[in-house]
Formats: sequence, structure tokens, C-alpha cells
Amino acid sequence: MKSICSQGNCDVGSFSSNSSEECLKMTADYSGYWKMISNENFEEYLKALDCHPVKPDKDITQDGDHFIIKTLSTFRNYNMDFVVGQEFEEDLSGVDDRKCMTTITWDGDRLVCVQKGEIEGRGWTHWIEGDELHLVGHYCVEKEHFKGTFPC
Repeated sequence: MKSICSQGNCDVGSFSSNSSEECLKMTADYSGYWKMISNENFEEYLKALDCHPVKPDKDITQDGDHFIIKTLSTFRNYNMDFVVGQEFEEDLSGVDDRKCMTTITWDGDRLVCVQKGEIEGRGWTHWIEGDELHLVGHYCVEKEHFKGTFPC
């Protein structure tokens, strides 16, 4: 698995305790195109959100702690642009037509999303195992698995 520095891309081997430029936190590199290969309770999760069933893929661009996650499907697309650790207003118009305050943090190599708004307890956790991206929804236990395709 590729790693990146939270301060931007870095070569793991290029940093040492004697280096004038320290890599403060190493995290997984989520960049790539991820095709959904399976899901559990996904339809129940969408019903809980009052959404139509879709089979989305994810296109993730990561630069340090800055992420752009595009959730893509034939029915609708959703873009999420955030910096890890910074709370932002998330507009879910067209998904489940709500707004919430969202914070995404690192838990080791996992991304953990907490959404605060009219319905508490929503959010998700993303992590990578091998060439698979995993997502577990917190509101209605929903699991998604994606297979990565990466640029050369």
C-alpha cells in the first residue's frame, strides 16, 4: 500500500529523525477509481435515507489531508470536497435532501466521518485492505466493498 504524508506526498524512505523536514503522520493513499464489487444492507441503508437503489463507484483524489471523493452512479453523482480534521457544512441535496455539519478524521489509516444535524448517528468509516476499499455506514449498518483501479 502506498503511503502519503499528511503534509503532502512524500517518499517514506526519504525521511529520518535527522531530516530537517519531518513527515508528521503517514496515512494510506486512497487515490484511485474504486468499482463496487459487493455490499451488505445497502438497499436497507438507501431506504433509511429515502433514496433510490444505485450501485455507485468512487473516484478519489487525495493530496495529503485534502480529499475529493466523487460517488458516481447512473442515477446520480455526489461530490465531497474536504480537509481531514476540519468541520464543514455538507449539502446532501439530491442524496437525502439534508444539510449537516460533517467532520472527517483519521483513526490510524481509517477515515471516520461524523455527521451532526437533524438525525444524529450518521456517518461512515472507510479503510483499505490490499486493493479493496471498504465502507461501513454508522446509521444503518451498511457495508460496501470496492476494487481499486489505479493510474500507472
